[in-house]
Amino acid sequence: MAQEQRTTESIIPTGEATGILPVSGGKCKPVTVIGTPAIRETFDDICLEQAGRTAAAPGVSQLVLNPDAHAGYGAPVGCVLASPTHIYPGPVGVDIKCSMSLLQLDVPAEDVEDKRTRRALIDAICERTPTGAGRGQRSVPKSRPVSEPLGRRVVAEGASPKVCEALGIPPAWAERCEDAFHVGHDGTRGALAGRLDWLLHGGSFGKFQEKIQQLGSCGGGNHFGECEVVQVADDRRARFCAETFGLRDGHVAFLSHCGSRGLGHHLATGQFRALEQKFDAWGIPLPGGDRHLVYAPLGTPEADAYLDDMALGANFATVNHLLINALVLEAFQEVLPGTTGALVYFISHNIAREEIVDNRKVWVHRKGATRAFPARHHALKGTPFHDTGHPILLPGNPTAGSTVMVALPGADQSCYSINHGAGRQMGRKQAMRTLDQEVIDDEFNAEDILTNCRKYPRDEAPAAYKDFGEVLNSVELAGLATTVARLRARFVIKDADKADD
Repeated sequence: MAQEQRTTESIIPTGEATGILPVSGGKCKPVTVIGTPAIRETFDDICLEQAGRTAAAPGVSQLVLNPDAHAGYGAPVGCVLASPTHIYPGPVGVDIKCSMSLLQLDVPAEDVEDKRTRRALIDAICERTPTGAGRGQRSVPKSRPVSEPLGRRVVAEGASPKVCEALGIPPAWAERCEDAFHVGHDGTRGALAGRLDWLLHGGSFGKFQEKIQQLGSCGGGNHFGECEVVQVADDRRARFCAETFGLRDGHVAFLSHCGSRGLGHHLATGQFRALEQKFDAWGIPLPGGDRHLVYAPLGTPEADAYLDDMALGANFATVNHLLINALVLEAFQEVLPGTTGALVYFISHNIAREEIVDNRKVWVHRKGATRAFPARHHALKGTPFHDTGHPILLPGNPTAGSTVMVALPGADQSCYSINHGAGRQMGRKQAMRTLDQEVIDDEFNAEDILTNCRKYPRDEAPAAYKDFGEVLNSVELAGLATTVARLRARFVIKDADKADD
């Protein structure tokens, strides 16, 4: 049977910034589309074809396409998949629990106006937190080395009090995590310890110690660290949320984007290979013929193995972010003695979690999408955010800025999720071919934004990403979330060697 052809004209508008994309001639639930007409024009045909194939895959009960959506492997980056019966590695991705974190410092904005101070801060951070693929703590002089026994505890326990204490991470920061730790498929940490032993003794984790040394490091590609100035929105709701979140207007914060590094990639690619072999052995057809849409029915040994491996990678990513923030705070204290800091929030955008959607339990897969629970959501009971909704950390690009948002009740239409950033509008090769290095560097100079790079990576230039203002407009017009604060970049730390996401 001929495959359905999907273009932006296939999207049926349902509101100012919402629409639906029909799937399988109406036999499947249509894809929910979030985006203004201008944003919908940024969805290319491949992205829409991937969305249609994913929505029609076995066990999928809902698929959402966010404003930042673009073509990925299997499922689009910037989508949300819900299933009550199946687990899908593709709509989580190879960088398990790639995440955002925000560290609020007590440093007034004027204290980082001087370029020499900012350059000293960049140097102090880079002496502690290496960047780029394969770079670990041994490659920087002021590292925090991690032994193999401690590394085992990190991936099995996550941000437990003892792990935090061993790494010099304030234990209270774990309370500001979306998930401070993940457990195995049976709800225990023991399952993770057992799975890790099996992986290590089976020889498939021969470079475990090398991968553990990447704790406290930032990856390549779109991963970054940014020094920001917080600008709280001038309305009562925003000020109330900002106070609850711990944001300080006119003060410096540090925004980080990173994930589970080589360890998470190793676990994810291993799972893809294992499931592909199962499909071959069983003679099961791939959804849409796409090997990146392999799956496992919940309750099977294959699903249990994936959930355990995902949890191991997620625990690494959590501790990685917390350690990065501890090292960044240490760097600020070296340059600006007496600096104090507190974690605002840590939130992921490449993870699958069991949640209640439409009054039933489903596994919500967020691939380049972030959780968005509004005030008084049942999952926030007992947290500091029950009366506000939790912080949503939404990066744009250095020159357009980033935002801290909070969800609205309308987020229920997107499985309580929103986009994880601006989203690419240019592939990396296209950006390298077409963007002018001098124009990029002049743009950073005009905005007085310093970087650790001699030349800012062209494939990570602001022009390679969608219009962030229009992305935010889509989120707000759709009634998903509202802005609490804008973040203005003062310096950026990227992989200075190359962009290799």
